[in-house]
Amino acid sequence: MNTLTTPDETAALTYRLTAADRCDSCGAQAYIAAEVNGSELLFCAHHGRKYEEKLRSVATSWHDETPRLSEPA
Repeated sequence: MNTLTTPDETAALTYRLTAADRCDSCGAQAYIAAEVNGSELLFCAHHGRKYEEKLRSVATSWHDETPRLSEPA
């Protein structure tokens, strides 16, 4: 697990998803993890946003690492 600090240093971001974590819908790298009924669902940014409205109403947790997509290399 990596912990990074945002540029304004007001909050720390914790990254726990790796390149080995894959989207349950398409197999792309997962950036969103949702826990539903005790099971973890992983999604790429596209599918996470597509299903977010429905999933958030039933998910017990929502972990979003999509800000990683806009970080400098």
